Amino acid sequence: MEPGSQDRNLPASERKLKKARDDGQVSRSEDLTHLAVLGAGATSVLVLAPILFDRLQHSMGHQLSFDAVAVMQTSSMVQRLADATSIGVAGCAAFAAIITAATVLSAVASGGWVNSLKPIMPDFTRVNPLSGIGNLFTKKKVLSVAKMALVTGVLFALAATFLGSGMQTISSLVLQPSSSAIRHLTEWLTSGMGLLLLVVLMAALVDVPLQTFLHKGEMKMSHQEVKQEGKESDGNPQIKAKIRQKQREMAQKNSVNAVPKADFVVMNPTHFAVAIRYDEKTMRAPQVISKGTDLMAMKIRDVAKHHAIPVLQSPMLARALYANSELDQDIPSSLYTAVAQVLAYVYKLRAAMRGDGPMPGELSQPFVPAELDPLAKTVRMTHA
Repeated sequence: MEPGSQDRNLPASERKLKKARDDGQVSRSEDLTHLAVLGAGATSVLVLAPILFDRLQHSMGHQLSFDAVAVMQTSSMVQRLADATSIGVAGCAAFAAIITAATVLSAVASGGWVNSLKPIMPDFTRVNPLSGIGNLFTKKKVLSVAKMALVTGVLFALAATFLGSGMQTISSLVLQPSSSAIRHLTEWLTSGMGLLLLVVLMAALVDVPLQTFLHKGEMKMSHQEVKQEGKESDGNPQIKAKIRQKQREMAQKNSVNAVPKADFVVMNPTHFAVAIRYDEKTMRAPQVISKGTDLMAMKIRDVAKHHAIPVLQSPMLARALYANSELDQDIPSSLYTAVAQVLAYVYKLRAAMRGDGPMPGELSQPFVPAELDPLAKTVRMTHA
């Protein structure tokens, strides 16, 4: 493994982030959840308490009223108890539904919705004391403990100040009428809850981006992980190269059937064979319709001779066409002149065979740029 490959300083890829989300690993802010639970709980108490207390007061008045019929029919007591219980259960259920909804919404707001059951599946590695001790000293845990200590200190200081400033007022409530005393006590408790929520809100505003930053830090990848993911995503380069080679070989074998359509075949003299076709009405430039090496080159040559296709010897041109041209594609523009020279020779040869002109002499070797000849490149590298 390369040195420093485990230094995780590269941002996480989309694939790793998606896999982490599938495993339930997303950024979650506990302080945002605390804010949602406390805020929704306090709001629901303020909104639902008067309604619930009114219903309970009405129910209690009904429960404590007795007449001769109620005394004679003791079974009605059970019905009264059921009615009172249903009111209490309905109030608790409404409160629980509000808190649950607030908890879910806060989790979705901080990390998004995750459709995964892996976080709740049994994992016995979590009960390993050695790994648990190691997790206590991670950067995330240290920051979490520091944040909790700071918030706890602020809450204690705020509570002490609030209780100290309001204790005299609260103690004087015993001298006031009960309705006025309850109203003042409710306002005092509401103010205290508001200060508590303000502190939790400030903590949540800091914790949400902090958890996002820490999660991105945990998801960072090393150079080795990026390379490994690239291999897994795109496939092993060596295997892909072999697949492409097989595909080229299959395409070359299939291209032998196109040799009878060629205008000429150029060879080197046995290692390379390239069949060229040019139709000035439908083509912008000559195209390679078949090419091959060694046994494939011999096959192209035999098919060409069987169909009376001219087979010419031009080693540099054959190598350049084979290395720089693709099947059924235009040849490189830098080889236009060389191929045009061979085409002119082939046209003269065909005219002579039809009796329309003299037989041309030997084909003069066309000029091929050295940078297109793979053999020339190899020679230069060897001398260098």
